Amino acid sequence: MSQAELEPDHYETLGVDAEAARREIERRYKRLAAEHHPDRGGDEERMKSLNAAYRVLGDESRRAAYDATRQQPAAVGREFVPASSPSATADALGGRLAGAALCTFGGTVLLLLVRVHYVIFLWPLAMLGLAVMGFGVWMAHAALAYARAGFAPTHLARRTAWAQETAFWSVVAGGLYGLYLLLTTL
Repeated sequence: MSQAELEPDHYETLGVDAEAARREIERRYKRLAAEHHPDRGGDEERMKSLNAAYRVLGDESRRAAYDATRQQPAAVGREFVPASSPSATADALGGRLAGAALCTFGGTVLLLLVRVHYVIFLWPLAMLGLAVMGFGVWMAHAALAYARAGFAPTHLARRTAWAQETAFWSVVAGGLYGLYLLLTTL
């Protein structure tokens, strides 16, 4: 906050205009001081604010300095305004597809690792590979359903869900058969 924002408005305290003459300020101060003096039952805090206002506005040099601080804009290099940019948005479909691809790839690597270095006690690793691949297939199916839900109900992609499901499960079955062929030839 600037100094001008912290100080009270002395013109408002005395009830005069900013262009008021020195005589008008003095006359107004004397009338308010007589009215609000603590010896006459007035408020002590109000009297202190009247004295502070008259101390500034009654002296020409102080008044000029006070007027200069009042006329300065509030944000002359003192107020920090943070720069902002639009929020990042996530591509939900791309993220789901990437997760499905990573799970499928990771499961395939685990299965190949077990097959190439086949030792009987590595069967839990093979089961883990199958489970990770199954999770990848489930994620891919969820991505397909998410993409389908993004279309209007009358869109062709929503009306041909059966064809999409048939194609998806055909690709999954073909991929599993290809993986079986690869694992048996090694």
